[in-house]
Amino acid sequence: MKLFTMSSTIALAFAGVLAAGAASAQSRDQIRIVGSSTVYPFTTAAAEQFGKAGQFKTPVVESTGTGGGFKLFCAGVGAGHPDAVNASRAIKKSEFDDCNKNGVSEIIELKVGFDGIVLANSKKGPDFKLTRQQLFLALAKEVPGADGKLVANPYKSWNDIDPSLPAEKIEVLGPPPTSGTRDAFLELVMEKGAEKVESFAALKKSDKKAFDTAWKTVREDGAYIDAGENDNLIVQKLEANPKAVGIFGYSFLEENASQIKGANIEGKAPTFEAIADGSYKVSRPLFVYFKKQHVGVIPGLKEFLAEYASDKAMGEEGYLSEKGLVPLPEAQAHEAEDAAKKLVTISAPAS
Repeated sequence: MKLFTMSSTIALAFAGVLAAGAASAQSRDQIRIVGSSTVYPFTTAAAEQFGKAGQFKTPVVESTGTGGGFKLFCAGVGAGHPDAVNASRAIKKSEFDDCNKNGVSEIIELKVGFDGIVLANSKKGPDFKLTRQQLFLALAKEVPGADGKLVANPYKSWNDIDPSLPAEKIEVLGPPPTSGTRDAFLELVMEKGAEKVESFAALKKSDKKAFDTAWKTVREDGAYIDAGENDNLIVQKLEANPKAVGIFGYSFLEENASQIKGANIEGKAPTFEAIADGSYKVSRPLFVYFKKQHVGVIPGLKEFLAEYASDKAMGEEGYLSEKGLVPLPEAQAHEAEDAAKKLVTISAPAS
């Protein structure tokens, strides 16, 4: 009898915990989104449009950086955790595994469009025409010395790398390690640039691990300045310092075109058309990830996902293209919209 009483007490206590959890999950009536500063303007625009319809409250969108956003998103399920995360790169396997470990077992991936990573400076500053190899030599912590062995980066001015470049001090304001823009910049610029350096190409063949460490390691002597997650702040600093160069998403260049200009990279200017057709090589897809487990619990989440994935938002004539988002090709856009409507979840990425 005592055993029955104890079991009943445990069962009732467990039921109480479940009920409290359900009540907690239902205690929030506003969608919460964290993550990438690059995707932030697009998600904010979608949130404002969604709120204007009047059926649900306008979602709260916070700019925390992609890496920081995934940490918050993957921490658990329930009202205390975000419903979605903006990401300027695809989710990593380690992040996916972290989500699963914490009970976030059903994740919906929405690819929203493309963005170019630009190097920009004040319109009062010099014009830059760069290659990815030159950018690697400007920003890598170690570069080949005269004998081909790695040495601490000796380049102080752009024209130290190539006489055709401006005779200006190398001063680059860029995103921090938690930023998806930094991850993408490293892969699209630094890795590709390193492959064009003869000794690094040889290193890739002989010691892939050492090669990967080299292109991922940015100099720390003041030439590269961690400017934080606020891209608008970088733009303001460029206006104040015409000799500096900033790294951020194309939409921030477009929004501030009267004050700043983009550098040509390998013969292509960062334009909407060049990013769309792939001729501007430093471009990447953008994503928003949603918790399927919050659909039907947090009011409006399913409807907001449908709004974001719609042609009126993500399409060629959609309101997000006016914000600088480069739309997906039509077939991919339809596929993304269909997957969003069906709440299709993803499996673990390969890496």
